[in-house]
Amino acid sequence: MTAPPHLVVFTGSGISAESGIKTFRASDGLWEDHPVEEVATPAGWQRDPQRVLAFYNLRREQIRKAKPNAAHKALAALEKDGFRVSVVTQNIDDLHERAGSRDVLHLHGEILKARSSVDVRLRYPLPKGGIALGDICDKGSQLRPDVVWFGESVPLFEDACELVSQADFLLVVGTSLAVMPAASLLSYIDLDTPCALVDPDADALTPPGVLAINTTAGEGVPALVNQWRKQGNLMLP
Repeated sequence: MTAPPHLVVFTGSGISAESGIKTFRASDGLWEDHPVEEVATPAGWQRDPQRVLAFYNLRREQIRKAKPNAAHKALAALEKDGFRVSVVTQNIDDLHERAGSRDVLHLHGEILKARSSVDVRLRYPLPKGGIALGDICDKGSQLRPDVVWFGESVPLFEDACELVSQADFLLVVGTSLAVMPAASLLSYIDLDTPCALVDPDADALTPPGVLAINTTAGEGVPALVNQWRKQGNLMLP
């Protein structure tokens, strides 16, 4: 039996922005009123954990109210049609999962989980509410957001590289390809593996050998998926 086509999708904040989730780098984004070193670094956590928890608690509520958009839903539909779809995302929301995608790797963690401050293996779902000072893990340590902060290692990066190396097609959606080490993922695809980038600024962002699709995720991803579903493969026209 022939293996189903394997699409690996690398998504960034642009896909979530279309669901109303602010990006970090936009002029009206999350960092505008919150210096990054205060709310997204280990040093900021040590200085003022209450401020960090409040920042992520607010964002957590915003994400719970957001809904998957057409791009999230299209990728889930492709999977239901028998394609193998693996999502590697820089986003910490759960919109891919809520749309129906089953194979999602969160490079930078998941905001709807808490984790121990002393043992990264101890993670706890947060179906509602947030994290308060005094909330502790099973080892008695303060809980923190399960998010990779600036200056911390990206523990799932090698897993992401392995996925990308297995792709029959790599689709990049809504990312500036500026955040390392995630931006280097493209170097792990085989030389003959086709790759496309969907973004309104794709022409300016796309490396050599990558097809630029200058449109939003909500328009570009469903168009590609509809084509692939009709064709039964991951070929471009």
